[in-house]
Amino acid sequence: MTTTFESQRTALADVVAIPVTPFAEDGRVDQDAHRALLRRLLDGGVTTLTPNGNTGEFYTLTPEERRLVTELTVDEAGDRAAILVGVGHDVPTAVASARHARELGARMVMVHQPVHPYVSQSGWVDYHRAIAEAVPELGVVPYIRNAQLTGARLAELGAACPNVIGVKYAVPDAARFAAFARDAGRDRFVWVAGLAEPYAPSYFSAGATGFTSGLVNVAPSVSLNMIEALRAGDYPAAMKVWEQIRRFEELRAANGSANNVTVVKEALASLGLCRRDVRPPSRELPEDERAEVAEIAAGWSL
Repeated sequence: MTTTFESQRTALADVVAIPVTPFAEDGRVDQDAHRALLRRLLDGGVTTLTPNGNTGEFYTLTPEERRLVTELTVDEAGDRAAILVGVGHDVPTAVASARHARELGARMVMVHQPVHPYVSQSGWVDYHRAIAEAVPELGVVPYIRNAQLTGARLAELGAACPNVIGVKYAVPDAARFAAFARDAGRDRFVWVAGLAEPYAPSYFSAGATGFTSGLVNVAPSVSLNMIEALRAGDYPAAMKVWEQIRRFEELRAANGSANNVTVVKEALASLGLCRRDVRPPSRELPEDERAEVAEIAAGWSL
């Protein structure tokens, strides 16, 4: 019987939340805070979660911590959300993580961009194909940040691997995205705007049907308001949300996105939801920059 991945495709055409990974005072993953933050997302109406995403500080977590984060998320979500587990690093590590996700009952994995100084386009296909073929029962979603990659290469991967069902596209160029999606096969994949709310309106106009979000950790209703407006084709309403989140996202994007996670955790800390701790190479916000983030978060919580 051929797997159609219909439910997984539906889950990607939504707000794809990237939960933070809260740390305790001793530096370990704060499991209680993590569960509480996940429940807050679920209670807020979020139905797709990505443990071990970039907002979850994937690259600072040990293999044991990545497994723990996956286990906590799957257990806490139960049947309330689809789980898209972030995997990556070398092929054996990514495959082991994907198989662990499968054992826990997750039905999708997101493959982080290969961390290598020399990525050929054919090698990119080989990397993702090796992972996808190791877990044919799982929906596989490449995370694309490489502006040099062509849509034809994704089409090649999709032809070889039916379980490659979606794409998290995170190249900051709406025109390039539109061309890439059409070259790869717009209807073959579910297109997720991988640069979150600031890019969602423009990417939806070119074929995206979902977007990732770190902001959703702070204000689930804000992100859900945007997806509802975009689904309705109400771009003026979507742009009202865009204006609402603009400054927050500018703070995250400043200095090459150095504070991408930091600003989210600072907002959560201001609401008393978790500690502000981040791991190097990220760093906490200086004292004199925290008040603006707290003010924005307080406005959303009204």
